[in-house]
Amino acid sequence: MSFSHYSVLLRETVENLNIRPDGVYVDGTLGGGGHALEIVGRLSAEGRFLGIDQDGDAIDAAGERLAAFADRVTLVRSNFGSMKAILAEEGIGGVDGIVLDLGVSSYQLDTQERGFSYRYDAKLDMRMDQRQSLSAEEIVNGYSEEELFRIIRDYGEEHFAKSIARHIAAARQEKKIETTGQLNEIIRASIPAKMRQDGHPSKRTFQAIRIECNHELEVLEKSLDEMIESLNPGGRLCIITFHSLEDRIVKTAFRKQENPCICPPNFPMCVCGRVSAGTVITKKPIVPSEEELGENSRSKRAKVRVFEKTQKTSKVT
Repeated sequence: MSFSHYSVLLRETVENLNIRPDGVYVDGTLGGGGHALEIVGRLSAEGRFLGIDQDGDAIDAAGERLAAFADRVTLVRSNFGSMKAILAEEGIGGVDGIVLDLGVSSYQLDTQERGFSYRYDAKLDMRMDQRQSLSAEEIVNGYSEEELFRIIRDYGEEHFAKSIARHIAAARQEKKIETTGQLNEIIRASIPAKMRQDGHPSKRTFQAIRIECNHELEVLEKSLDEMIESLNPGGRLCIITFHSLEDRIVKTAFRKQENPCICPPNFPMCVCGRVSAGTVITKKPIVPSEEELGENSRSKRAKVRVFEKTQKTSKVT
């Protein structure tokens, strides 16, 4: 199928970048190039755009979509966690805006053979970067019962994590678990029928396994500070999240960058010397409009948070 992806919170995100025509902008989760197209369309010939994605299909699709702007566009197949190194390789000292649209794309969910969705019976895969060796199948069959319990509980926030992990461990003793359909049946058997009211019973477990497979939260947590460091004064970082785990990490990192002071609250002034990196623009996250929710139900849990690098370095007081 062609790479199609509804760009969630497109207008709100692009407007919050405060795009300068001659600026330098990065999309760390390029996808099909929806946000990218809006950004490069506002750049002059002096502007520059860097698109990063670990999915080869996304790079190919975005390359076609952005072909008319080839003079100002560079695409790199990699993970946004490597952004600092990529910027150095490209000779870019600082950028004026960064966008991240986290989670799985519509294309990845709807392409059955990628094995992301519980709605299709397909081979367990879930790799965003198909060059990596670790897959969902390896996790389901190779992780210990305790490890499975931990990721399903922590990354899926699943109340029945212990039961699901136990049922998976028992089932794979009889037969290797190779498909999403097999895993669905095991999960369904792990949850009491009267408790299967909150959407599809596999939803939280599939999310957990996908996050583990792609190290999503680990990469996000480790790279946020580096991305803020890479911003030019006045530059902005806009991040779209789709579940509470991602949002919590972003919210915490932004607050710490805004107010890094570790002095006791009863101190009359700051003496730790830690300097604020900037300002959280979104005191409350921006959420989709009713119109967007009507167009795309997958936008329902989306939130965008925005951080602006300080124009002039100043100490926290």
